Amino acid sequence: MVKSKKKILVVGSSRGIGAEIVKYFNNNKYYVIGISRSPSQDCEWIQADISTPEGIKQLSDILTKLSIDVLIFSSGVWEEYGFMEEFDFRKTSTWETSHIMYVNLIAPIEITKVVSKNLASSSNPRAIYLGALSGVENIATSQVAYCASKFGLRGAIQGLRKVFKEENIGFTVINPGNVGTPEVMLDIEEGRFKDQTPIPISDIISSIEFILSVSSSVEIADINLMQK
Repeated sequence: MVKSKKKILVVGSSRGIGAEIVKYFNNNKYYVIGISRSPSQDCEWIQADISTPEGIKQLSDILTKLSIDVLIFSSGVWEEYGFMEEFDFRKTSTWETSHIMYVNLIAPIEITKVVSKNLASSSNPRAIYLGALSGVENIATSQVAYCASKFGLRGAIQGLRKVFKEENIGFTVINPGNVGTPEVMLDIEEGRFKDQTPIPISDIISSIEFILSVSSSVEIADINLMQK
């Protein structure tokens, strides 16, 4: 009998960390389903806008029918110019703050709620979220909304872990510093970000592989990845 591929659902699959996750796991014998606004390569693509209640509702109607083993939430937004020297929190609009909170905090909560039943049917279900060091104690930045959303994400995952304890879903937040996506590398090269050595994408992938390799009796709460 041919063993069926494990299914990974990647939210935020069209660019950045999410696109790299999709590419890697698609090439390593997983069945990958990607969610994003713009087209995603190397996966079964579901078009959705998770930044609005209407978008979440439309997505929920699709997700209830999916069978998945792993949820990876890699979508995320931050303040305009947030990582640049000219950023000024005082100029952040109410809309921008709300938008950041919806994408980074409300969307992962609501999507987890929807897929939890199907996810729990897996033999070793895992829900993995890309947080940030900005959401870790004493490593905040001046991006107030971004920090709040990432702190909130960690708190939400702690709550979800208790809610779904009986379903045996493993919940993990990976909190990295700047990651060397093509977009970040271009920003460094063109001087929009300060000169630095970002965290390699391969270290994010290795962290995910480690989480997926442990038994269902092990919970990995947080993985913090700091630049040297």
